[in-house]
Amino acid sequence: MQAAPVRPVTQVMAAANRSTALPSVSHALRAVESLLLSGGQRTARRNAWTAVLEDRRRAKDRVEAQHVLEAVSGRASRAT
Repeated sequence: MQAAPVRPVTQVMAAANRSTALPSVSHALRAVESLLLSGGQRTARRNAWTAVLEDRRRAKDRVEAQHVLEAVSGRASRAT
């Protein structure tokens, strides 16, 4: 009887992780999305969501800049 070839531990662990790894929520959502939406709709939805996130970032930057300007001028913020 011949012994099985010895593999480095890193290869064994990588193989174990691949076989037992559960898909993440984002992967599951993308799989459902690909079943329900055509390619163009998927792209449009992703672009729209990216635009929403960018708008939120710009709004946050605007509020922070307003607070800095009010602090420099010595006025209290009306938003707080």
